[in-house]
Amino acid sequence: MNRRDFFNEIVASAFGIAGVGSLVVTYQYLSPNALFEPPLTFRAGAPDLYPINSVSYIADQEVYIVHTQEGFYAVSSVCTHLGCITKWNAEADMIACPCHGSKFRPDGVKIEGPAPSPLLHWNIALAANGDLLVDKTEPVKYGQALKV
Repeated sequence: MNRRDFFNEIVASAFGIAGVGSLVVTYQYLSPNALFEPPLTFRAGAPDLYPINSVSYIADQEVYIVHTQEGFYAVSSVCTHLGCITKWNAEADMIACPCHGSKFRPDGVKIEGPAPSPLLHWNIALAANGDLLVDKTEPVKYGQALKV
């Protein structure tokens, strides 16, 4: 192999690599970039799963199911200050935001901290089969509980 053939092979290889790279980038550009999120309406199980005066967290939906004497509440776990995910503190009987220190009662009402408003309440109803059905597309007024 002479010098000219060697350089021709190098140039052909470089163009081949560049061509494959451009095909990969074009494929990634043309393929759909979908974001798969959980459904906004979901079943939270039977009411018997939630004892009275309990707060249960459904992590994949970012919702607390609160069962009090008044009934059931579906409370958002997203803090109204900057959107952090709150945590239930059973010892203190409150929901606390780990980012900036906002504190909420189990029903979502603000106790203290920089949050400008209470946690959102979602619509909660009974499905035809008796399960709790939470609809996160429909916020409801505070104090509106599902009585079972």
